[in-house]
Amino acid sequence: MNYDVLFTPFKIGNMEVKNRIAMAPMGLNCAHPDGRIDDDEINYFEQRARGGTGLIIMGCQFLTEELAQGSLEGYLDKTYVIPQLTNLCESVQKYGTKISAQLSCGTGKNAFANMLGEPPVSASPIPSMFDPNLICRALSVEEIHEIMRQFAFSAKLLKDAGFNAIEVHAHAGYLVDQFMSAVWNKRTDEYGGSMENRMRFPVEIVQAIRSAVGPQMPILFRIACKHLFEGGRTLEETLPMLKILEEAGVDAFDIDVGSYENIEYIFPPAYLGDACMQDICATVRKAVKVPILNAGNHTPETAVNLIESGNADFVLFGRPLIADSCIANKLAKGRRDEIRPCIRCNEDCIGRILTRLTKVSCSVNPVVGFEGRIKLQKTERQKNVVVIGGGPAGMEAARTAATNGHKVTLFEKGNGLGGQLESAATPDFKNQLRALVEWYKRQMEILNIDVRLNTEVDANSPELEKADAIIVAAGAIPLVPQITGIENAIDIITAHTNPGKLKGDKIIYCGGGLSACDSALETAMKGKKVVIIEALDDVAINDHFINKAALIPMLINNGVEIFTGHKVLEVKANGVKAQKKDGSEVFIEGDTIISAIGMTPNVKIAQEIDKKYHLKTRIVGDCNKIGRVGNAVREGFYAALALE
Repeated sequence: MNYDVLFTPFKIGNMEVKNRIAMAPMGLNCAHPDGRIDDDEINYFEQRARGGTGLIIMGCQFLTEELAQGSLEGYLDKTYVIPQLTNLCESVQKYGTKISAQLSCGTGKNAFANMLGEPPVSASPIPSMFDPNLICRALSVEEIHEIMRQFAFSAKLLKDAGFNAIEVHAHAGYLVDQFMSAVWNKRTDEYGGSMENRMRFPVEIVQAIRSAVGPQMPILFRIACKHLFEGGRTLEETLPMLKILEEAGVDAFDIDVGSYENIEYIFPPAYLGDACMQDICATVRKAVKVPILNAGNHTPETAVNLIESGNADFVLFGRPLIADSCIANKLAKGRRDEIRPCIRCNEDCIGRILTRLTKVSCSVNPVVGFEGRIKLQKTERQKNVVVIGGGPAGMEAARTAATNGHKVTLFEKGNGLGGQLESAATPDFKNQLRALVEWYKRQMEILNIDVRLNTEVDANSPELEKADAIIVAAGAIPLVPQITGIENAIDIITAHTNPGKLKGDKIIYCGGGLSACDSALETAMKGKKVVIIEALDDVAINDHFINKAALIPMLINNGVEIFTGHKVLEVKANGVKAQKKDGSEVFIEGDTIISAIGMTPNVKIAQEIDKKYHLKTRIVGDCNKIGRVGNAVREGFYAALALE
């Protein structure tokens, strides 16, 4: 594909952006409690600018500490935050990249339960999103007026810091959206009731910012054009709101869809597919005259298609620019096959923030968040490194070691690279996993890594004796449970990689982990009847709740029967006997039975090699501890980085 259209300049107001590639706003959760951003954030954004991104929109910064409600994204009520923000602006702008701050008056009802502290404020006394028993406190008119004064103060602060533009965060049911939307705004004063009254709050925000920054600085407005839940705002209801905002002085709209009521659209997982929110652009284009930016699982190819359609002017890459900061430069130089893909797993970006309250990183790019601390650089003492296993941990270890100048030989007993990624990537909705495997293969070629397929090594192999360092990434093997008749089942790896083995019309999965659920969904989408039998009370128990918000409805909508709380007792050629929690037994008929009870570390070879060569051996990935792709990649990366 020709990507030239992505490298044409375009203006937002009087701000000219060098290309059509923009970074979507995403929080990093690494600011200081006093409101200042951290050096880690500066290094992070500078790297994206160095990679050729045309416009960077920061994750939201809050007006005040109180409105931030515990989120470590920085806040803007004191002038002492300016110097560090200036460091950020100039670090980005030196590459010709424009940078926009995103300004927020808070999450309102969407405050996370582990952060919110006091009852959150909102337009009305409505239930908190994550704790419906907690009722939000409605802002008074005087508090609203104070928020407007604070918007003006914070906007002037951002202008003084050196930002090129300011974006209003009115997205996804956050506080501004709660005023705009009738489903949440139950007020009876001048800020509630009619659409014009509900729009008073965002219009006054735009006016407050404009009064502080003057006529030249562009104001962007981030909005979900439809909420996608019953009672939420529709696209048709949003269009006149956009016109009001345009008349109020908004210079561009940053548009997508969704709300926290369907959180999978806020952080779209693999199941939603490519360009999953571009369908609104054509309609919005007819309603407004100002530029349009659009996000939602874009790839370089969908970006070209969208810009060529004329329905949007900028394509927003969020997590893809986390996974690979150099998307723009690589496309411009004809190196599409060197772009490391985002696998849309949500585990080490938003997942780290929500579940661990720590800062952002990336499952496929462990440098993210540590750009100032981790440097890949050529060693002066080259080592002969042997990597055993061609899964994600082994491939990353080999790539990193070779990047740092070591001589690397990778041994893989199978006939191809990828390990469990090869099986996990078989569904169409996991196409980015396939792309990751292809990216690693390309890296092996570029770095001249000696890859030896169909070659099994053990502790007595002469290559290990000659090696200066050994990294064992032998992966995991399917767990064979002690269940009567388990020989009548095929394992989950075979189910993924050899679907021809799934004979008959009804397929039963014994076990409801993520791999089983993905395979079950893939099988059901091909028209077969599918059953999942799981002993626990839920399926995909260890998957991120954002991903499950998309996965579970898709399983149900594709007719997958899910039997939780059922323990498999016996596998027969024509079905499965299972026991309910009350002790009663059922027999579920099926034509093909799949054992998906889990995986177990392939420890034998690792232990033997470590025993013989302990001082130069490091064990990583699933043969160390069963984990996700990100765990394997990070362990392989650190093992190679530690070579001296």
